[in-house]
Amino acid sequence: MIVVVCPGQGSQTPGFMLPWLDIPTFRSSIESMQDASGIDLIAHGTVSDADAIRDTAVAQPLIVSAGVATFSALFNLGGRVSEKVSGVAGHSVGEITAAVASGIFSAEQGIKFVKERGDAMALAAGLEPTSMAAVLGGEQTVVEARLAELGLEPANYNGSGQIVAAGSASGIGELQAEGPAGSRVIPLQVAGAFHTRYMAPAVSSLAAYAASLTVENPVAKLWSNAGGRLVDSGAEFVELMVNQVKSPVRWDLCMSAMVAAGVTAMIEVSPAGTLTGLAKRSMPGVETLAIKSPENLEAALALIDNHA
Repeated sequence: MIVVVCPGQGSQTPGFMLPWLDIPTFRSSIESMQDASGIDLIAHGTVSDADAIRDTAVAQPLIVSAGVATFSALFNLGGRVSEKVSGVAGHSVGEITAAVASGIFSAEQGIKFVKERGDAMALAAGLEPTSMAAVLGGEQTVVEARLAELGLEPANYNGSGQIVAAGSASGIGELQAEGPAGSRVIPLQVAGAFHTRYMAPAVSSLAAYAASLTVENPVAKLWSNAGGRLVDSGAEFVELMVNQVKSPVRWDLCMSAMVAAGVTAMIEVSPAGTLTGLAKRSMPGVETLAIKSPENLEAALALIDNHA
């Protein structure tokens, strides 16, 4: 049983799209989403610097478009999964990529949805100084208690003893100065406290936008960041994605659920590497492959055939 996973914000690096644009299906997919979104995705994926692609309003559409275009290059199915793939999941904004891949959204709907999401989250992040930091190691209850002391929230549970904290910039500063026992704290270069109460304004505007959409039910197994559970209703998945903006991403539970479901292999679409890295530590025995460049496509298809 094989799944394809879709990375979240922070996985993009300057120029990562350059080798992909020689593949006609990838380029065509990007150009289509570029036209639909009004964002120069090709420029941001090739020549924009790190500061430009760190901007939430740019980073999120860039990541989703690259993931959807990778599906197109891999399966030539307009950004959707092959019937040989058992399931799909996305981390944070990667859930929008997963929604396209599973047939809930068209690629055009997906890129417009993520543009609304990125714009709304960027506005919310600008209301007050906030930040995020990765807490590596330490007992989960000890980490959570320290975050509560500082008025911070766990934004991502990434498994393998990694929790991402988010909240006020001053609180993150205090966390860096005195982290939970047995842990180390690494500040993240992000624009705000995503997946926390600070994103409530973004939820309101995104919910209003989502209400205008017509969606389909997924055609493959689809795990949600909300508790790692399978969701078979497109409308419910969209509702969960909207609320996810101010709720913690439970990627740890997604990985546990995949293992329980009998997943034997995982492929990560571009810009890849983060989620397969987590899987190697949290999903022992599961074969992984990160599609970091077009050279990985043939190996991905072979892996799918072996585990279908």
